[in-house]
Amino acid sequence: MDTAALKSSWEQVAKCGDDVPLFFYSHLFLSHPELRAMFPIAMSGQRDKLVGALGRIVSNVDDLQQVTPFIQQLGRDHRRFDVVAQHYGAVGSSLLVTLKHFLGAAWTDELAADWSAAYGVIARVMVEAAEESSESTPSSWDAEVLEADRRTMDVSVVRIRTGLPYPFLPGQSFAMEIEQRPRLWRYYSPANAPREDGTIDLHVQLVDGGQVSGQLVRKLRPGDTMRLGAAIGDRLTLPEGDRRDIVMVAGGTGLAPLSAVVDQLDREWQSSGSGPRVHLFHGARVPWNLYERDRLKDLAGSRPWFEYTEVVSDDPSYPGPRGMVGSVAARADSWQGRVAMVCGGPQMVTHAVQELVRAGMPAEDVRFEQFQDVGAGDTTDADGSRTGDPQ
Repeated sequence: MDTAALKSSWEQVAKCGDDVPLFFYSHLFLSHPELRAMFPIAMSGQRDKLVGALGRIVSNVDDLQQVTPFIQQLGRDHRRFDVVAQHYGAVGSSLLVTLKHFLGAAWTDELAADWSAAYGVIARVMVEAAEESSESTPSSWDAEVLEADRRTMDVSVVRIRTGLPYPFLPGQSFAMEIEQRPRLWRYYSPANAPREDGTIDLHVQLVDGGQVSGQLVRKLRPGDTMRLGAAIGDRLTLPEGDRRDIVMVAGGTGLAPLSAVVDQLDREWQSSGSGPRVHLFHGARVPWNLYERDRLKDLAGSRPWFEYTEVVSDDPSYPGPRGMVGSVAARADSWQGRVAMVCGGPQMVTHAVQELVRAGMPAEDVRFEQFQDVGAGDTTDADGSRTGDPQ
């Protein structure tokens, strides 16, 4: 397989922009109309995901081990759309037709053979990962809304419970589809460690124009149902064997996964009387969006290992720390010997990571999550609660 030719040809195709995914999906749906129902009506976000994922894979085609976990996760994620092995043939055929169309005379028999071989490897890895996960977990979990507490004008805390036991680690996320918006999956994070009663709390931020967040904040009621994909992500989970102290930096509902880790540490502290020290910085534009302040202040007042600092950026009358939460956190201490966990919107995360590293924290000790997913029903209009698709 000529990996240099694969990279070069994809660079040439990618220059054609939105025309590439538009052609691909048009060909796929015309040749296999039965697949159209797997996808959302609005396809703009889905087109971006296709190009992004292919670009990531092709850029590492000469060392696929670098992206094998990503490809495996794609395979597992596609289970929730009822994707089966036979569908990969249809997708592969449309991909090759698309490449041929945009490459023109540069599409040679040798290049066609290389692309076919590369896709075959990718498809096999995805199918094998999906098959392996099907032996131990369902393709999705049904859940019911128990409570919907609108804390502020644009933030709700939602409590759900799944019908079957739902395995996850504090700090992970899952894709979620609500019955009011079928095929529009968004990433959200449990805001608590796993509970014996199986309930899960979600923090939902209302986003202008968000097709899912608007339903969740404004109209969700007890008894409504949803589906959850398998929990994913490990950058915001506690590293096994790493008991260093932690600085947490959250923007908006990026608080959710960090709150779950705090919950986990609190249980460990109550059980053993020991654990790492944690300083949590939570940033919001205005003070009334510090929607968990009462609970976190109470925790800080009763736990010697936990500190909590609120940061407000857009209210000059606020008497506490003001500015960007990443800047406030970076200036608060040297944080030497600590690990950092950062979660929020993409711009907030980028800024906070830069500030912490500039302040002297090693980049490898600053942990944040970025999800890239091309699941059939996923789009990317800022509804989610984590960086990447996700907050």
